[in-house]
Amino acid sequence: QVQLVESGGGLVQAGNSLRLSCAASGPTFSSSAMGWFRQPPGKEREFVASINWGGSSTSYADSVKGRFTISRDNAKNTVYLHMNGLKPEDTAVYYCAARKNGNTSKWVSDYAYWGQGTQVTVSS
Repeated sequence: QVQLVESGGGLVQAGNSLRLSCAASGPTFSSSAMGWFRQPPGKEREFVASINWGGSSTSYADSVKGRFTISRDNAKNTVYLHMNGLKPEDTAVYYCAARKNGNTSKWVSDYAYWGQGTQVTVSS
């Protein structure tokens, strides 16, 4: 079983930055691909970014490409989402998720474990 705990959310002004962290427990973190998803108010959960088990491969939603960076530290069992140039449309609950295999994916159904989410609010 993998448990995921997100942190780092908050209220920021447009144009500023935030770094989200996701701490994972369990022995399989270093072999698991990780992802960040978000759920804006009144909308469905959507893909943000994914990183493979070793950190050598990443993928991003077009809406965040060039502004957000996903990274991981397997020694610390932690995955990060660095968010720059935040926009009001980035406002959402952000979720960390883990796969049972090591390859990146943009599909919600490919992830077996989920955190409780952290709120990010961007004011204009």
